[in-house]
Amino acid sequence: MATIRAIISFMQVFLLSIGAIPVDTNINYGGNEYVAPQITTAMYIVEDGESDYYIVTADEHDECIDTASDELQTYIEKICGVKLPVTTEASLPQGAKAIFLGETKLSDTVSFDYSAIGEDGFLLYSDGKNFIIRGEDSRGTLYGVYTFLEEYLGVRWFTPTLEKVPENEDIVIDANLNRVVEPSFVVRRNDTMGTNEAYRARTKMNVSFHQNATKYGGTLTYSLWDATLITLVPKSLFAEHPEYFALGEDGQRTTDHVCLTNPDVLDLVVKNAREIMTNATNDAKFIHIGQDDNINYCRCENCEALYEKYGSVSAPTIIFTNNLADILGPEFPDYTFTFYAYNETDRPPTDMSLKCRPNVAPVLCGLHKACRSHSLLECGAQDGDESFMNLYGDPDTTIAKDFERWTQIADRTYIYDYTINFLYSAQFFSNFEYMQETMKYMHDIGITGYIYNCGDGHTAAFNELRNYLLCKLQWDVNADVEYHMMDFMNAYYGEDAAQYIKEILDIQTAQIKATAHAFDFDWHYQSGYYPVHTMAKLDCLWEKALNADITDEQFKNVEIASLSWRFFKANQMQGEFFFLNPLRIKEQKDLYDDYKKYGINRVSSFSILPEKEDVNFIQRPINWE
Repeated sequence: MATIRAIISFMQVFLLSIGAIPVDTNINYGGNEYVAPQITTAMYIVEDGESDYYIVTADEHDECIDTASDELQTYIEKICGVKLPVTTEASLPQGAKAIFLGETKLSDTVSFDYSAIGEDGFLLYSDGKNFIIRGEDSRGTLYGVYTFLEEYLGVRWFTPTLEKVPENEDIVIDANLNRVVEPSFVVRRNDTMGTNEAYRARTKMNVSFHQNATKYGGTLTYSLWDATLITLVPKSLFAEHPEYFALGEDGQRTTDHVCLTNPDVLDLVVKNAREIMTNATNDAKFIHIGQDDNINYCRCENCEALYEKYGSVSAPTIIFTNNLADILGPEFPDYTFTFYAYNETDRPPTDMSLKCRPNVAPVLCGLHKACRSHSLLECGAQDGDESFMNLYGDPDTTIAKDFERWTQIADRTYIYDYTINFLYSAQFFSNFEYMQETMKYMHDIGITGYIYNCGDGHTAAFNELRNYLLCKLQWDVNADVEYHMMDFMNAYYGEDAAQYIKEILDIQTAQIKATAHAFDFDWHYQSGYYPVHTMAKLDCLWEKALNADITDEQFKNVEIASLSWRFFKANQMQGEFFFLNPLRIKEQKDLYDDYKKYGINRVSSFSILPEKEDVNFIQRPINWE
């Protein structure tokens, strides 16, 4: 029966690909419908361009609160031309009205348990005269200021270089405002192109890995991150101590991985990690255990015994990290010890008695194997498996189930996500429809952190839009994706072009879902399969977007976005890139020139575009290496 269902699925895909069956382009991008803040009783902070309000901090406060007051003052002045004076409680004139930031005497009089607010959360509260923004800590207060500016005053930070500040003579809020806001994920990281400390804070991302931005309340930083075992167990030791390293399938030791069951390796890692943690200058509170990026894990007798006992290759990594945390935890009580659940270690133990210590957190990388054009909860297809049954059958939703099991053996779990086809990073990556559903699922099963990495260093393939939406969902998994999508596109592409680009996104998302899977390492250059009339419609929509009444900067953004469609057609040799078109070579050269014009130096994560004179333009762009 499974084979028959797969054959039927294949036939449906074929018919959808040639247009014999229409594709439903009505896409639900997910989230709760956006509702603007309501005002039942108006309280004017600025009215008709005038104000008698102060911005007030505690007499003793840190530099993050200074940032919060500076940002609030700056953007209110940008909106209405009024510069509210900043002062401390001791200097506030008696009876004056104010916006109080952080832990102040007035906020202490509010009957509220601030300790109950989650990390990075905050209270927005008005008593009809004064307005309080107070976080669980100073960073929470800063995030409260940014949320107030964004949700209540209409400020937007779409990219590190594109912000929108409305002009208004009035700033009015609800006199009875009483709202607690908390993030969906405690750990959040999303570094779009050009990210700086200010933009990271404005999008409420609190992980930088390496730099602690105290001005913005500090960030979650590592004393050592990523493939760290090559630092903790240097490969230079191989000649003297080959037993420190993995035993390969061929019975030979290899420096590809470290043997984590060797007690001398633990001693060495403890010694080196202690030194690194002691000397860290970035106020780090995290250290990571990560093998090299390969699957040549150790096959020694002791490691194999643990694989067998606990039902997963991840077992030695968990045990090793637990032991490291047991030894160094008392010396560094604020530290969290993380490890990758990646490649050979991505699956949790089947023996659930093996659990992570409270100060140990797995970083789950399994999404890189998942299909992104279908629901994680329904599609079990996995990258790297080209079998007919994987692509067209009904495989088990292993990845989603693995995530859930990881949350049962660890108090904290972090997702490490990539949303790009590394092999062909210039093509459209179809994950927009299921971003919200996937992230809500992860939140609901208890995932506590979401670390996003990768746009491949360019703005093509809608990377800026994707980054913006991911920030919204990392903060609130129930965010209205389509609302934020249109909000971004109206500013970034221009309102006259945004309507066409939205239709393009809908069509491509629907067509790819109907005819293909989307993987992070998809060896196929196809981004779905399109009938001729659908390709013609997309060409028409792109032409309308490029000829819309928009600014020069917005035109540039539209043209960059269109490169992914041209890249697809060039690889398919369709449209103007049809192999019998005498102008095909010129079209390919124009595509290359446009990439270079906009500073895009790669169409694949694994190679830089060569110089133009070294490119054989008879070949498709996937061969421009």
